[in-house]
Amino acid sequence: MIYRFRVILDNDTDEDIFRDLEIRQSDTLEDLHNTITQSFGFDGTEMASFYVSNDIWEQGEEISLFDLSEEATARLMNETTLDDVVNEEQTKLIYVYDFLSMWTFYVELAEIVEETEGYDYPNLMFVQGQVPEAAPEKSFEADALDDFDEFEDGLDMDDYDQLDFDENWN
Repeated sequence: MIYRFRVILDNDTDEDIFRDLEIRQSDTLEDLHNTITQSFGFDGTEMASFYVSNDIWEQGEEISLFDLSEEATARLMNETTLDDVVNEEQTKLIYVYDFLSMWTFYVELAEIVEETEGYDYPNLMFVQGQVPEAAPEKSFEADALDDFDEFEDGLDMDDYDQLDFDENWN
């Protein structure tokens, strides 16, 4: 079977930038990674990861290009076939390329079709929009400073008397 994906670049412009791709369901996520980088004009040499996503594009399990963990527990792209993570019920992935620039893509399974005799896969079906020179800026700021209260314990970090902290400990 052939998976047809729409891969959309997350950008802050009015222009839609996406690619429609076909790839065998038995191919690996590394094959999809290579297809995405080539279709968007990247050289493919930067670190990248796929993230399983739900219907509202929340980032889930990471599947990495390289294993950087000490425990070797991370799933790897070259060991994970597309049909292991994508199917008719689970259709969405988030793809991040180049962790310094954070090129972010929404990858959605649009259709599952029979393989066409005489076609080479993966196949770039459609191109819309030009990739910008630099990755779109990501805003990691909260709407209000209270959104960053990760401890939520009510402590005032500027009130040293309340923190049970000895300033002259040494």
